[in-house]
Amino acid sequence: MPSFISTERLRFFINRLHERLWVRPLATCLLSIAAALAAKLADDTELGAILPAIKPEPVETMLSIMAASMLVIATFAVSSMVSAYASASSTATPRSFSLIIGDDKSQNALSTFIGAFIYSIVALTALKNGYFKAAGHFTLFVLTAIAFGVVIITFVRWMDSIARLGRIGTTITKVEQATAQALVRRKDAPTLHGVPVLPQVHGWVVFAPSVGYVQHIDLAALQAWAEKTDGRVVIAALPGTFAAPGRELACISTRSGEIAESDREQIIQSFQIGNDRIFDDDPRFGLVVLSEIACRALSPAINDPGTAINIIGTLVRLFVLWNEPAKAEAEAADEHIPKYDRVEVPEIFVRDMFDDAFTGIARDGAGTVEVMVRLQKALQSLALIGDAPMKEAAKHHARLALERARLALNLAQDLAVVRHAAAFVKTDTSSKHSRDVSSDENHDH
Repeated sequence: MPSFISTERLRFFINRLHERLWVRPLATCLLSIAAALAAKLADDTELGAILPAIKPEPVETMLSIMAASMLVIATFAVSSMVSAYASASSTATPRSFSLIIGDDKSQNALSTFIGAFIYSIVALTALKNGYFKAAGHFTLFVLTAIAFGVVIITFVRWMDSIARLGRIGTTITKVEQATAQALVRRKDAPTLHGVPVLPQVHGWVVFAPSVGYVQHIDLAALQAWAEKTDGRVVIAALPGTFAAPGRELACISTRSGEIAESDREQIIQSFQIGNDRIFDDDPRFGLVVLSEIACRALSPAINDPGTAINIIGTLVRLFVLWNEPAKAEAEAADEHIPKYDRVEVPEIFVRDMFDDAFTGIARDGAGTVEVMVRLQKALQSLALIGDAPMKEAAKHHARLALERARLALNLAQDLAVVRHAAAFVKTDTSSKHSRDVSSDENHDH
């Protein structure tokens, strides 16, 4: 394997660290210890004769107050965050947990509170043992005043954030943002900067070593292997694919036709397989999560069609984003030169994305007239603005949704409203039927 770490792989691991609650508090604790002891550096200069004289007692009082209160506030912050995480899992979907736990404001607040506590303990211990002199006392006083200001500002901002964290609206927004980022990355690189899959693929099949989901593919490593062996790699499992022993990950080939066991291991190591799907490189997962939130809102226990209607609007925004031009023309020209010309990667299909987004909503909302009307209007909008594959997928799901509504709605008036909203599909179907009849008549003549 190459000794370098690709940018995409580095981004993947940084995002995984971002989901760990201990990373930022640990970094803040180390900085706090360094700041508390850095006040000693002022004693080694001539600042003592210039700076105002500060008695150690006021500084000791401030540090004692901080040490006594910060641990309590940090404990309160943890309990509030845990409650928000539980609320997000119960009201939205457990699949959104990774986004909620990665909330920047909550992690920064927790890190600030713990860091202030560690700083006060270390500085108070050093102060009581006579570690500082006159210049150190003044520097420590300034650092403590700054720490108090940072804590107060962070606490005020965090209270506004924690009041919304875990709420259904905030969760939907976070899922939409994560899905939009994944969609933009895939739209700008439909084949992940590789080349499209060519027909008649032959080679040695590499299977998954464990059960899980493909989370990330290191195409740079695959390209390096292919250049070294003068071979090619055909990706068979995109991020989000369920992997299991016997499930194909890739098909590899070399000019010599020989594949060593070490080559298979290198290919396998380029596929990051985990227990859960993640949002980074899997735009379809975001659509699935949004659909799950809508389906839970439509369940009899919750009965919240308004949330489902909100999700439908969110899905329309995401598909409109997907349909927008990928890049400027100058940048698009550069995309014709793939970074990984020895790695063949399949593209994701709009039809599959529509299945992920709308199938569950149409099934669980079939008996709710307002949801079905909004769904038909959303599909009509996508059919009007989308390209040919999106137009066909939208009409296909509009027909399925209309049929589900026909079977679920008991009131004829409700069904008539849904049929009126789906008139764009019926018109196309009628036109097609008329053309078919005309063709048959011409054929008979």
